[in-house]
Parts: sequence; structure tokens; C-alpha cells
Amino acid sequence: MKIGLLECDHVRDEFLPIAGDYRQMFPALFASVTSHWQFEFFDVCNGNFPSSVDACDVYICTGSKSSVYDGDDWIENLKAFVREIFHAGKIYIGVCFGHQILGEALGGEVRKSDVGWCVGVHSFEILQIQNWMKPQLSSFNLLMMCQDQVLKLPPESILLAQTPDCPYAMFQVGETMLGIQAHPEFPKAYDKALMELRVERIGEQKVEMGIMSLELPTSEKQFAQWIVNFAEVDKIKK
Repeated sequence: MKIGLLECDHVRDEFLPIAGDYRQMFPALFASVTSHWQFEFFDVCNGNFPSSVDACDVYICTGSKSSVYDGDDWIENLKAFVREIFHAGKIYIGVCFGHQILGEALGGEVRKSDVGWCVGVHSFEILQIQNWMKPQLSSFNLLMMCQDQVLKLPPESILLAQTPDCPYAMFQVGETMLGIQAHPEFPKAYDKALMELRVERIGEQKVEMGIMSLELPTSEKQFAQWIVNFAEVDKIKK
């Protein structure tokens, strides 16, 4: 299966030794649960988009330091491409910024959250179980690094999960579009490095609590399996 990674940002040079760029992190995440996903990389934040929506079977959209409401050309072009993916019936998985782009592109609303930054390990409560959520969990822990949030869902969305500080933490539109506010691809060392870099923006107390939370177990492998199941849902139905 051909997976198009829509790269909306790049890891800072000094942090590349931790786990590489997004084009290393995402394949590493899924390598633990599938051996037949082949990635192609599209540096969309620098204007490199797929030539056609049919270029790949599945699209995964990464996080970004940008905001979906910044108005940059590449962001507006990405929203348009997400709408193409939706109308073409292709699979789309949005992570953090990619989750927010999904919300904005299909009629939701994104802005800075009143709670401020969400960092470190957060617990996600499942609100609706879907057939692709195997192994089944009632909650799961994942890393977060965000200030913006989806605060109004697109029409006909299904809210799947929330956290105490993120009411629209995971949602689905139709059978093909999925957004998650967390970062299942991040290793804890990278989340920690970002927290330490952004102490002045995030706040000392929140960073301290975020770093302490890294001692909690996380569910990225189980969540990676869910994403594979979601992308291959036709096989599950059979």
C-alpha cells in the first residue's frame, strides 16, 4: 500500500539525531505493526504536493509549527487538497496540525485553546468504539504538543475521543477521514526536547509537569495498529 506523507514542517537540525525528521518517525511508527506500507514524501510546506490525489492510497498529514489559520499559500493549498482527498474517497489521517487542517478544510473551526499548551503524556477517553479499534481499549495515552485545537467539528463528524483539556481530541468524517490531536510518531525524547526549547512559550510549571508525565506508559504501538486497521478497513469487513 502506498502512503503519502504530507510533510507540514521539519525537525530542527539539532534534534535530528533523536529520531530523524517526520519522514523517519512515521515509517518507524508503522514498521512495528505492518511490513507492506511504502511511503512517499511530499514536502507540502515548501510547495511540493502530489501531482494527483490518486498518487497514493492513503495520506498522512503531519504536525507543524504553523497554524491552520495563518493564511500561507501552502496551507490554503493543503486545505483544498484535503477536500480533494475527501471527495475522492481516499483515506486520510491527520496528526496534530493535520487533524486541525482536516477540521478547517471540511467546515470546522480551529483556534488557540483557552487551556493553553498541551504537552507531555495525556490520557484519551474513547467515546465511541469503532470496528477498526482493535485491540479494543477504553482509553489510551499519547504524547501531545499543541496550543491550537479543533474547537468546532466539521458537519457530520463523529467525535471519538477526548481528554480533560482537549474536548475534540479525535474525530472521524465519513469512512475515510480521521484526525488525532496527539503525536503517536513522537518518541518521548523528542517531546521532551521540544518542551525544553519552548519553556518561555509554554510556561515553566506546565513544562515541568509535562516532563514528569513522560514516566507514564504510552500506547503508540496500539494506536499505530488502529491507524493501519482504519486505512485497511475493507479488509477488516471481509
